[in-house]
Amino acid sequence: MGGRVPARIGLTGGIGTGKSHVLRYLARHGVPTVDADDLARLAVAAGEPAREAIVQRFGAHLIDQHGTLDRQVLASMVFDDPGARQDLEGIIHPAVWLAINQWFDRLGRDAGRVVGVAAVPLLFETGHEADFDKIIVTSCSRAAQVARVSARDGLSADEVGLRLDAQMAPDARLAGADAVIDTNGTEADTDRQVDEIWRRWGLPALH
Repeated sequence: MGGRVPARIGLTGGIGTGKSHVLRYLARHGVPTVDADDLARLAVAAGEPAREAIVQRFGAHLIDQHGTLDRQVLASMVFDDPGARQDLEGIIHPAVWLAINQWFDRLGRDAGRVVGVAAVPLLFETGHEADFDKIIVTSCSRAAQVARVSARDGLSADEVGLRLDAQMAPDARLAGADAVIDTNGTEADTDRQVDEIWRRWGLPALH
């Protein structure tokens, strides 16, 4: 980066590691943020090309009586089927990354270098790490992940464990980080780490 203040920051981490909290904290303090999960939902809205491609690949039964794509059924269809999951990712990921790039462009990255943060769960898995000036990874113990996801989604510990095992190994994700936020402590502890990263990178103080 040649000492430049980062303008395009990626935020990633495994499920239950606190990405959403960090993103909300930054947004409350005036930092422009975007969440890839929200963009993925928009990508499969009625009339969107990605939704039509999903229906063609996986079946019209995924659309309920209200015209809504049943994301839970779709997720269950691809969870144990690597080929189906690859097909789904091949449909959704390009649409999401196009939306992320358009969002950063609207911030005026080249004219004024406005700082923005994109939360992308599969940032490394999709090979887009070079798209960012800096990458922040949230991290916590596996036990904390299991407890949080179980409470949030109503899943058993075994079910959460299967989802964790299907994700990138934590060490591999940490190896690509420019900064790591340990979320094992309190939310206040997490917030202090975010503040410290902003100071270290020469970004405007959060207030």
